[in-house]
Amino acid sequence: MKTYCIIGDPIDHSLSPAMHNAAFRILNLDCIYIAMRVRSNELEASIKSIKSANIAGFNVTMPHKVAVMKHLDELDESCMLANAVNTVAINDKLKGYNTDIQGFIKPIKDKGIVLRDKDVLLLGAGGAARAAIVALSNEHINKLIIANRRIDKAKALIEDLSSSIDVSFDTKFVELDAAKDYAYNAHLIINATPLGMNNEPSIISSEYINADSIVYDMVYRPMNTPLIEEAIIANAKVIYGYEMLLEQGAKAFEIWLGIEAPRDAMKMALLGGFG
Repeated sequence: MKTYCIIGDPIDHSLSPAMHNAAFRILNLDCIYIAMRVRSNELEASIKSIKSANIAGFNVTMPHKVAVMKHLDELDESCMLANAVNTVAINDKLKGYNTDIQGFIKPIKDKGIVLRDKDVLLLGAGGAARAAIVALSNEHINKLIIANRRIDKAKALIEDLSSSIDVSFDTKFVELDAAKDYAYNAHLIINATPLGMNNEPSIISSEYINADSIVYDMVYRPMNTPLIEEAIIANAKVIYGYEMLLEQGAKAFEIWLGIEAPRDAMKMALLGGFG
């Protein structure tokens, strides 16, 4: 039996075990996926234990997605672009990957959405926002408006990325509280902040959302975040956070196993996790 796992702290909320174990079952694979709580001061020792325990691969979630990079033998280009690792394959070496970039863009592609020459409003300037910007850099967008509590952090993020990706699109930086003023004319609105995770009121209400817009909330729990609920009231098209979670998990599965992930079974397991 091959064992896979996810490490993070906290970890009890993770839906990854249900998702991956459903994939293993449907394909009759002799594999199991478990969750392991790893505190920050235990990370290095835990990585060594994972390697010695013959675990075949693991996922990485908060707060270790950046810190884990220095404990790996090799990094895929995706890790350098995202400045984070969320998937590690173990053969003779530990190789890190980041599947958030592909996980973010695939639900957009699957819905046939074309972003060329479109304006995008992005809430946040952290790790999730970085993955979104990297993905968007290949879509030939017209303008990216980044709304963040600290404008200097948003500007630093674009400056850092400019040496690695094409950032020829127009950029504008605004305070997070001002996001609603730019929402109605945005073709795509992305929440890359934790807002909504604890049912905080949406900073963009339905009156500021165009029915022709697409609203993408990267928060996956609860499934219907306050922003998603406001988008539904506005009759806008929505992309749920679980759709990104599913795709980044499926990509990790494919890296480990080298076969196509059974997305339907994984999706049903995720939706079951939401009750």
